[in-house]
Amino acid sequence: MTERRFSPPLPPAPELPVLDVASPHSTLTLRACLRAAEAVARAGRSSALLLLVLLWPPSLSGCLAPPADETPATAPQPRTQLGAGRSGRVGERGSEGAARAGGRAPVSERGGGGGAAAGPAGRGMSMPDAMPLPGVGEELKQAKEIEDAEKYSFMATVTKAPKKQIQFADDMQEFTKFPTKTGRRSLSRSISQSSTDSYSSAASYTDSSDDEVSPREKQQTNSKGSSNFCVKNIKQAEFGRREIEIAEQDMSALISLRKRAQGEKPLAGAKIVGCTHITAQTAVLIETLCALGAQCRWSACNIYSTQNEVAAALAEAGVAVFAWKGESEDDFWWCIDRCVNMDGWQANMILDDGGDLTHWVYKKYPNVFKKIRGIVEESVTGVHRLYQLSKAGKLCVPAMNVNDSVTKQKFDNLYCCRESILDGLKRTTDVMFGGKQVVVCGYGEVGKGCCAALKALGAIVYITEIDPICALQACMDGFRVVKLNEVIRQVDVVITCTGNKNVVTREHLDRMKNSCIVCNMGHSNTEIDVTSLRTPELTWERVRSQVDHVIWPDGKRVVLLAEGRLLNLSCSTVPTFVLSITATTQALALIELYNAPEGRYKQDVYLLPKKMDEYVASLHLPSFDAHLTELTDDQAKYLGLNKNGPFKPNYYRY
Repeated sequence: MTERRFSPPLPPAPELPVLDVASPHSTLTLRACLRAAEAVARAGRSSALLLLVLLWPPSLSGCLAPPADETPATAPQPRTQLGAGRSGRVGERGSEGAARAGGRAPVSERGGGGGAAAGPAGRGMSMPDAMPLPGVGEELKQAKEIEDAEKYSFMATVTKAPKKQIQFADDMQEFTKFPTKTGRRSLSRSISQSSTDSYSSAASYTDSSDDEVSPREKQQTNSKGSSNFCVKNIKQAEFGRREIEIAEQDMSALISLRKRAQGEKPLAGAKIVGCTHITAQTAVLIETLCALGAQCRWSACNIYSTQNEVAAALAEAGVAVFAWKGESEDDFWWCIDRCVNMDGWQANMILDDGGDLTHWVYKKYPNVFKKIRGIVEESVTGVHRLYQLSKAGKLCVPAMNVNDSVTKQKFDNLYCCRESILDGLKRTTDVMFGGKQVVVCGYGEVGKGCCAALKALGAIVYITEIDPICALQACMDGFRVVKLNEVIRQVDVVITCTGNKNVVTREHLDRMKNSCIVCNMGHSNTEIDVTSLRTPELTWERVRSQVDHVIWPDGKRVVLLAEGRLLNLSCSTVPTFVLSITATTQALALIELYNAPEGRYKQDVYLLPKKMDEYVASLHLPSFDAHLTELTDDQAKYLGLNKNGPFKPNYYRY
């Protein structure tokens, strides 16, 4: 027994005659249908009429032409057609001369009798012209007036027509699943093509010879005739200037500090040699230091993090910058040396990120420290080196530990990494985190930020830690604390955030599963033992910029990002606002050390004074329209505080 399906009946149209469809070939029935259609159109039901036309039984197509004795003397205005014009949509009117592809086609462009004629503008599903019947001329005239007044699109098919088909325009793009004559595109790219391109560089600013000639071999000058710099391409300066201007919009606190102190010039006479990441955000810091009276010479602390166009903009502005994306190890140390070793110019302040600049000066130019007033260090790796020098009695100048300041730890390390870890992984691997097993080595502020982001996207996160306090924090936050050896075979992603060396060894890499992703969010490139992977039995394949597949003899692949260097600044970007906090802290630390009276700071490592931390935070509150509550005199006396701060002791942990 066949099941019959019923559709809910449509409400009856006004003034519709009762149709007798017992004899489908009856001319009277056809006339009644057309009169009903005209009544529907007058009632504003053109969509229902279109449905009636499209669903008309094919068996009636043979009787749609009127009898020979009833052919009218005059024909009404021809109706429009359904057409798919050039780049037009099916259902639009088709004509070559229409304002858009697929307009109303003139009679001369239609196939005689209403075939598949959508005019030269395109082919498509076409509906032939309506043929008049006796007795309906006046009704058609009235319907036409309504149509012209209310812009109805009244379409009807009442003649024999071929089976309706939807065809594609001639200029539609063709797709094929077969490879082209050039063959399948290789996944590998040459290192010169992929590893040296800035993620934000525009092709219009790129010289075709950029990857062929080292910047050290180029002779470049800026618009002022100076050649005291070495960058990828000075022609990128205009684009880099726009990058810096965009960054300034979200670094209002640093700009505010620049405007407040510009008249006093607190860094007048300062000669600062710097080694940091060269991005649009650090460029704002460098130009702020120059505006406060300092002379600056700058190099990059990471061979992959430099934005070439930003370095070019700094060089155009007169800053002696020596950096480009994709430096070799030799280039890296050459750039640092060029910053330090210049005839007639000797630095008296150092701003370092990672300790490489400080190490180079100690190793090659120890006499420079006779003029140095202080060192400002912002990374955990560099701070460890400073404490080692201090413990060994080799630190000969005061040093400011910016890394452990509240504004660096609680904002840059936590919030910056919480957002940028996902950005870096997504850009390089397109990985989906839901359900993935991830091990994060280290649960300091950087590790906390990474874990929070990964957990929010559904990843299963494990933690490795040496510190019982941090390990307990991880447990209370809902993470399992394990040893790396216990989970290395099963995890999909390994992230290091320790600032230590050889956290991930060759033994760990050998035991990883196929396609495991390995990356570093600490500063130094020593956390992953990348050197052990450069052996004859392993094959390196560059598949994307900063993405290498290290292939074992059995075919297993490990995905190594940025060759073990800092992921977020090598492979993506970081939030500008958070870097504004760090940059402001660095600027104040330089001002403090440079202007401190003799004897205030000895040859040791110091934390930024609490009052300065609070001042940096207060500069950034207006961005959120935040308003602080002020203590009354009685409240301040009760707490034993100054109404203007500092509000917490130095040992307080936020």
